Amino acid sequence: MRIEVKLFAGARAAHGADTLQLELPAGATIADLRAAIANDHPQLAPLLTRALFALNTDYATDDTVIPAGAELACIPPVSGG
Repeated sequence: MRIEVKLFAGARAAHGADTLQLELPAGATIADLRAAIANDHPQLAPLLTRALFALNTDYATDDTVIPAGAELACIPPVSGG
């Protein structure tokens, strides 16, 4: 299945765009998504270990299965004041 991931903060800066697209097999999980992003976009790999992922409007855990047509967002840690 083809998915689009919205990127925020440092992930957007590292990728140079606000979204990325990936092909994942049906039944893929957030852990599979992390691995695919790290493989296809190595500049994002350092952020992925600490990033949160949102699936539709809820935060997702690594074992969450990604349904077709889901809205996904990668939210890395941010700092500032």
